[in-house]
Amino acid sequence: MKLILRYLKRYKLLVLLNFISVFGFALTELGIPTVISMMVDDGVMQQDKVYLLRMGGLIAVMSVVGVLGTILLGYCCARISTAVTCDIRNDLFEKVQTLSHQEMNQMGVSSLITRTSNDALQIMNFLNVILRTAMLTPVMIVVSFALVIMSSVKLSLIIAATVPFIILGVVVVAKVSGPVSEKQQTALDGLNRIFKENLTGLRVIRAFNNHRRETERFGQQNRQFAAQSRKLFTLMTSMEPLFFLLMNIAALAIYFTASFMIDQRLLQVGKLIAFMEYLFHAMFSMMLFCTVFMMYPRANISAKRIEAVMNMEPGIKNADAAQTETSDKIEKITFDHVAFCYPDGEEAVLKDISFTARAGETVAIIGSTGSGKSTLIQLIPRFYDVTEGRVLINDTDVRQMDVRRLREKIGFVSQKANLFSGTIEENIRFGREDASEEEMIRAAKIAQAYDFIMEKPGQFQERIVEGAGNLSGGQKQRLSIARALIRQPQIYIYDDSFSALDLKTDARLRKALKQEITDAIVIIVAQRVSTILDADRIIVLDEGRVAGMGRHEELLRECPLYYEIAASQLSEEELQHVR
Repeated sequence: MKLILRYLKRYKLLVLLNFISVFGFALTELGIPTVISMMVDDGVMQQDKVYLLRMGGLIAVMSVVGVLGTILLGYCCARISTAVTCDIRNDLFEKVQTLSHQEMNQMGVSSLITRTSNDALQIMNFLNVILRTAMLTPVMIVVSFALVIMSSVKLSLIIAATVPFIILGVVVVAKVSGPVSEKQQTALDGLNRIFKENLTGLRVIRAFNNHRRETERFGQQNRQFAAQSRKLFTLMTSMEPLFFLLMNIAALAIYFTASFMIDQRLLQVGKLIAFMEYLFHAMFSMMLFCTVFMMYPRANISAKRIEAVMNMEPGIKNADAAQTETSDKIEKITFDHVAFCYPDGEEAVLKDISFTARAGETVAIIGSTGSGKSTLIQLIPRFYDVTEGRVLINDTDVRQMDVRRLREKIGFVSQKANLFSGTIEENIRFGREDASEEEMIRAAKIAQAYDFIMEKPGQFQERIVEGAGNLSGGQKQRLSIARALIRQPQIYIYDDSFSALDLKTDARLRKALKQEITDAIVIIVAQRVSTILDADRIIVLDEGRVAGMGRHEELLRECPLYYEIAASQLSEEELQHVR
């Protein structure tokens, strides 16, 4: 497989040591029976004690060589297989980081987890076996059969008669196991998907008392996975008893034939002992080789699934002549007749959007659910690329800018506050690792997070559990805002990031932001009108189009949709004051 070979090239020295250790092991396993044969025929029969002692010493030396070869073989196999798998997982993880939302949705999170964990594990198991047997079994098979023929041509014909049956069984099992293995991996993808959905949606399941339904759904998928696994394991294990049955039949035929040959003095007892040892090693090596051959379809499926991710072209990538250097100061962001349609969508989500946000301004975006607010701001850091039109930063199309450089200038706070397991300090410093303690405290104070952090027993060293389950929604949002603030970017994007805050905290936060952020571009997506009252420009979206644009007072008078939204949230007195 190309994937495995590509990674094996990184460990040429270990592969060479693995190859050397194979010969040490083969020398012992095949040399000892030969020496024993000589001891029986030339030592025991001739009652030559000196010869027996000399041959016994030779066996001792060969045993030590064999033990050292076996230890070295085991070390090399373990080291190479684990290192290659580690490299595959690292490269796979790094590749996933480059994929856009489109590719992530296409693959599915559960499938990517399966490919990184289980598929990589299948390759490690296969590689561990193949390193032990791929080099060893050809040597053992060739030398063993050569010694078998040299010992007795007549008896070797019995062995030759069994080989075609073994090869036929292996080919049939390998051909059938490929599709079964693919179904097993697909079933595992579904199992991981359901398990992930249940863990993340545990509160919803409990609230609706639907744990039995979800248990049954998981159980059904689990039974499908178990059924495919059972088929695969049955196929894999069916060869071993058939192999030993053929081997025992062959051994019986050999002993029966050899008894007549010994009686007629055509074969010595020592030769028969050595012949049976050679036979065992030849047949056992063939069985190992067959095992590798049967494991190949399963590993091949896993390798193809991993390569499918590795070979996937990211939808968002740098242009051939991307600008790696951007100007120190971002003066404006311009949406120039922008339209956008999701890759799997039939209709454009955004249609002919045009506006400009300048440094020092706060631009707010509001509209009904599904109007395209979040989609619009995701075009700035290139989470998606426009279908028509352009998004410009200082008159440069973002598609012509280096993606990494572009995102370094943006502080993005997503709609869902995503925090990582670790300390509060680690989560805030995620925005900028080299930030000083004073900058971290300043960011926490602006985000109105400092007070609740100091109330925690560990303060900034307080541990955040997986999923931030020990924090409230408002606390998570404020830490997410602090994470963006410590970055000190030139563009701040808040995607409905104040929704979990009470009105008092919301007001204090907006006031602090306005005082501290004076020369950056601030873009706010909001559902609450109170959050955007002081915005320099409010853009009202309706089904992907601009329904109105202006300040709060202007829109109340001139935009019916905005007035309708405001009327549902503000008091009659506040509305009449403007009207």
